[in-house]
Amino acid sequence: MASFPFTLRPSQTDILRYRGGKLGISAVPGSGKTFTLSALAAQIITSGALAVDQDVLIVTLVNSAVDNFSARIGKMIEARGLIPHLGYRVRTLHGLAHDIVREKPALAGLEERFQIVDEREAEFIRKEAANAWLASFPNNLDEYLNPELDESRRDWIRRQQLPDLAHNLSLAFIRSCKNLTTTPEDLRHKLNNAPAPLPLAEMGWWIYDKYQQALRYRGAVDFDDLIALAYKILQSDPEYLARLQYRFPFILEDEAQDSSEIQENILRLLSGSLRPERSDESTPRNVVEGALRLRTTSSAQRESGNWVRVGDPNQAIFETFTTANPKLLKNFISHEADYKNELPVSGRSQPRIIELANYLIDWTNASHPAQACRDALSIPHIQATSPEDPQPNPPADPEAIRLISRKFTPEEETEAIVNSIKKWLPDNQDSTVAVLVPRNTRGFEVIEALKRHKIEYVDVLASTNKTRVAAGAIANVIAYLSDPTSPAKLSRAYQVWRREIFGSDNRSTVGAGLAPTQDSAQGDRQGRPNIVKEDAITVATLLRKIGEAETFVAPNQDHDWLATLSESEADEVVQELSEFRVAVNRWLNAVTLPIDQLILTLAQELFTDAADLALAHKLALVLRRAAEDHADWRLPELTAELGVIARNERRFIGFSSDDSGFNPEAHKGKVVVTTMHKAKGLEWDRVYMLSVNNYDFPSLQPYDRYISEKWFVRNSLNLEAEALAQLKAALSTGEFDWYEEGTASLSAREDYSRERLRLLYVGITRAKKDLIVTWNSGRKGDATPCLALSALMG
Repeated sequence: MASFPFTLRPSQTDILRYRGGKLGISAVPGSGKTFTLSALAAQIITSGALAVDQDVLIVTLVNSAVDNFSARIGKMIEARGLIPHLGYRVRTLHGLAHDIVREKPALAGLEERFQIVDEREAEFIRKEAANAWLASFPNNLDEYLNPELDESRRDWIRRQQLPDLAHNLSLAFIRSCKNLTTTPEDLRHKLNNAPAPLPLAEMGWWIYDKYQQALRYRGAVDFDDLIALAYKILQSDPEYLARLQYRFPFILEDEAQDSSEIQENILRLLSGSLRPERSDESTPRNVVEGALRLRTTSSAQRESGNWVRVGDPNQAIFETFTTANPKLLKNFISHEADYKNELPVSGRSQPRIIELANYLIDWTNASHPAQACRDALSIPHIQATSPEDPQPNPPADPEAIRLISRKFTPEEETEAIVNSIKKWLPDNQDSTVAVLVPRNTRGFEVIEALKRHKIEYVDVLASTNKTRVAAGAIANVIAYLSDPTSPAKLSRAYQVWRREIFGSDNRSTVGAGLAPTQDSAQGDRQGRPNIVKEDAITVATLLRKIGEAETFVAPNQDHDWLATLSESEADEVVQELSEFRVAVNRWLNAVTLPIDQLILTLAQELFTDAADLALAHKLALVLRRAAEDHADWRLPELTAELGVIARNERRFIGFSSDDSGFNPEAHKGKVVVTTMHKAKGLEWDRVYMLSVNNYDFPSLQPYDRYISEKWFVRNSLNLEAEALAQLKAALSTGEFDWYEEGTASLSAREDYSRERLRLLYVGITRAKKDLIVTWNSGRKGDATPCLALSALMG
């Protein structure tokens, strides 16, 4: 094993001895798995194991990790005297699926320039379909309503409660169908032959069918389609699969605990661990039936699959929201991996916090009163670093851990936390602090309290759209440059030029519209003169209504549109138009530059913020790559590609709300407010965990309540779970696999309770030095401390 210019822990050294085969790694929070996986990739690349046309494929969960991995691996390769950025490819799973589908769209039944709807548009289409179902079948859910409700109450529920329930049910149902590669046509055939009625599956099918029709009308697919279609392509084209297998002889998978079955099978195919088996085209394709079958290769062929899977089953916290299945990684490590390793050493948290997290594992395994929850957490325990470790743990401080037993109302809990922050923050301006909440609504309440107390905060509850705004701004200008005779595009370009006045929403056809946002006179950081909002609106309106744009941009002696305005418009408006004309001509003179240089030239004039300039640099690289891949593309096509990014269709290539990742260190002295789910992968010096009660963290106890069991639904049924159970029954070929009402709801309670134990573990392990945990009595006043919290207090 070649040496690295940095210190490795023994567990990391063991992993870097890997030479091939299947390797499963359990990594505890803060153990440096990104660093270790990057070092392994760098070692494979520099060891000579790859041909010149081969790459290590690193697959990760989120876009922020893509940049992180790329930068780390590049530096490690460069430190060993080789050229960085060669020999590896880092993708999210959706990004990888996108690459496959873009290369072979015909095999997926798509046009060459198919569209991808982003999550917001997909949600809009899905809600439209769900609302249409409710309008067409207004009483079809009546059989599930509590029979004690009177008719007026039922009417209110139909209007106020059922729309959200239908939207959430349809999301889970459609995702599950696509994870099973089941089309609406497949499902309709199965439902027609079902031995008994399945009303929730019928509802799900109807909405799914309308949703897919809407996508087809747009010539579009959604993100879940990308995964299913990539899987279909790999199944149906052995030559293409073999080419990818050759190109990527080593696959390194990060965050493997969050993989779904179809995502796992895509990587199985690519690693050579499984072989596609072609199915009869007349048979409906779905995984449950086995029509899309994968059979295990011979042992000799299995040995040729080089697949490293790294993850922490204790941090599998997305099962409720996605099709992720944490059992898949556990089974891989236990029964399939040729080699098993652990990354148990972590320098993140002080020893007493580590002890608390380890105790939660032990209590769950041995003493949780619900047997079904005892496998929610598993070893390895977290180990503190050795004294000579380059990243030692913070000093032990038992007093820095506060598990508050006092009963608060939600309002009292919020005030107690804010008052604590108010006392602590002035003396700790160089420290990081976060308030972690189980749900967004709780976080909004905390933010309002911080506002009242005039405490600086950072809201990480709602994702930002900085990339989309930057991409949309450049796209609007290039859209004009590709069509300089368009008055509407000229007006839009002016609004981009005056972004400090017009701001940004998302109403433009290319992705970033502009709407007036400020009332006062505005100067410009690029040195443009002040102009009031009303005059700026006048300028934009005049440009939009101009008859021929060239009479403004390139006037001749006979017709200078601007000269004709001097008598009818204010001097400030004429001066503004004159300044803008100079800018437009600079842009037009730059059109002959390569696309990446054009973007950077425009960015220097449009942006001053460092983050915007960095994003522009990334956009330039992506567009240069697109231009190289499509030699026939000109400005209109490249503008369309920018518009795709601006509409968030390229989230999987590093352009999204999380494209640059969130760095707590950049917000010292400010209070970060986020959910426990979004906090995963992050760390703070001081962490407050709120609402750790038996409603947000149930434990399968008789007195617990569950957020998915609506008060107006009879028999405490979880209708989402029941709908998925009916889907499974419809697709099943087993004689005894029929649907029994209520069983799925009980099973969902178990899954949710296990996941909430893992969420509690994730929250605890975000803290480096200080940890404060509180609970509240809930809206009804009857909530109690989470059972696990009571155990930790004891």
